[in-house]
Amino acid sequence: MRKVLLYFALKYKGDYKKILNAITEKEQVDETALLEVESKIKCKYITLLDLDYPVALRQTGTPPFVLFYYGDISLLNKANKIAVIGTRNNSLYGQEMTNKIVKEFKFYNFVCVSGLASGIDGIAHQVSLDNDIKTIAVLGSGIDYCYPSINIDIYNNIKEKGLVISEYPNDTVPQPYYFLIRNRIIAALSDYICVIEASYKSGTMNTVAYGLEFGKDICCVPSLANTSSGCNKLIKEGARLVESLKDIIEQ
Repeated sequence: MRKVLLYFALKYKGDYKKILNAITEKEQVDETALLEVESKIKCKYITLLDLDYPVALRQTGTPPFVLFYYGDISLLNKANKIAVIGTRNNSLYGQEMTNKIVKEFKFYNFVCVSGLASGIDGIAHQVSLDNDIKTIAVLGSGIDYCYPSINIDIYNNIKEKGLVISEYPNDTVPQPYYFLIRNRIIAALSDYICVIEASYKSGTMNTVAYGLEFGKDICCVPSLANTSSGCNKLIKEGARLVESLKDIIEQ
């Protein structure tokens, strides 16, 4: 049955709704193709049927049927994972605060989760790599398709030293809505969500929405007043104001 899930994940390029429909409608499986299905991927994979599939993902209501990955899969079930997310167009202040907060993860054996996007995501991953902090990159593209390409070195290093995961197989080209769907995985896997910088309407706020749906604690770095800051808005609504990792630990 694991191979059946892999078969449909490859056939429908990770599209959750199409895979669900194929299973629900008991779509016919090509038995010859099923025998060769594992030869169609270069990476490893874990399915919803596996015992070590993350409980947090099972409970989302839309758990990926297959997660493709490179690296240390045990990180998915490791405690103390913090999502560090934010704008692609970060300020120097955002970069400095990401550096300050993520560097402190090392002293508490925390895992940094992010989405490998430009800006805050990429900075969070790079700081993790530079300081021997475990990090998980959740892609909104195929597992073998690094997007954006500017982060290819980070991507390759995480494959070796951390964990890269995606519900999309091989070199599936990303679509804009893939990243919004991907955000549910970031939110579900993380114990806390730390927002460094964000505008009112953004992918970051989409991740926060998933986090709130899943009952996660939201922590935000404050921004200057009158800057259309999503962080300030969230703090007003009850998110924890964060100036250092200590503020998250105390929560």
